Amino acid sequence: MLRNKKKKKEKQRYRLPTVEEMLQVRPKRVDFEWSTNKDDLVEIKVPKFQSNFGKSFCKVIKKDNKFTANMDKAGSIIWKNSDGKTTVKEIREILKKEFPDEENMDQRLFLFVQQMGVLGYLTY
Repeated sequence: MLRNKKKKKEKQRYRLPTVEEMLQVRPKRVDFEWSTNKDDLVEIKVPKFQSNFGKSFCKVIKKDNKFTANMDKAGSIIWKNSDGKTTVKEIREILKKEFPDEENMDQRLFLFVQQMGVLGYLTY
C-alpha cells in the first residue's frame, strides 16, 4: 500500500491574546440597531438570519427577524464605549470607577469583548 509522504497539515491553534495585547484592542460595535431602556441598560436588536432564505422564512411565519439582546450594567458600559476609538484599557478604567468593589472585572471585560467578537457583535 502506498502512503502519501506529505506531512498532514497541523491544525492552527488559536492563541489567546496576552493582557497587554487585549488592553490595546479598540472594540467597535457592528451596525446593529440598539437603544437604552428606562434603567439605561442597552438593548441590541440582533438579526436571527442573514440569508435571504431565513429572512423569507420569518416573513412567511410572520415573525420578526430580530431578537433583543439585553445587556447588564457592565455590558451596557462596554457596549456604549465600543466605538472603535476607545481601548479596552480605557473601558477598564471606566468599569473600575463604576464597580470599585467588583472582583475579576478584568477577566469579565476580556471575556465579554472576546465573546461579543465571536458572536459578531463587535469587531476589533
